[in-house]
Amino acid sequence: MDPHTTAFLHAPIGIVLLENRVIRAANLRFAEMFRGPLDGFDGMDMARLYPSVEDYQRIGERGLAAMRQSGAYDDERIMQRLDGELFWCRSRGRSLTPEDPFARGVWSFSDLSEARPVVQLTPREREVAMLTGKGMTSKEIGRALDLSYRTVEQHRARLLQKFDARNIAELVARFSGMPF
Repeated sequence: MDPHTTAFLHAPIGIVLLENRVIRAANLRFAEMFRGPLDGFDGMDMARLYPSVEDYQRIGERGLAAMRQSGAYDDERIMQRLDGELFWCRSRGRSLTPEDPFARGVWSFSDLSEARPVVQLTPREREVAMLTGKGMTSKEIGRALDLSYRTVEQHRARLLQKFDARNIAELVARFSGMPF
């Protein structure tokens, strides 16, 4: 096996080569993280690894917009293992085809579940949580998601309750797995 293939296959983070959001190659850590056989991922649509079709579409739209500007995208999101278990995951992608960002790209995935437990959230709560974790204000989140400030505040209030946090700083700390 050549050194490049060995490095890809045995990298300590999950790595996939995607073409139009379909897996064309995955490494061992990715297969372990998503709990499937290595050869079982070839040809799999990434939608299978999201909690819902809505999450897949929304995150895809956000990622495509970012990649059209910079060629790269990263976030922290909830993903779904093949056995159905949800987990927090850090995702980073780089397009290999700038003229069509999703045509071909390399993506890495890191499992954050040891530091960040999954709390049952609605798709909209997951979006608000992701953007809150990026440091966005309620007004900024409202503009990004086309929601009123008051609606974002209602989502944040439910997040505070679900994560047993007293304020936004503590909520963000809980998202990131840091003690507060």
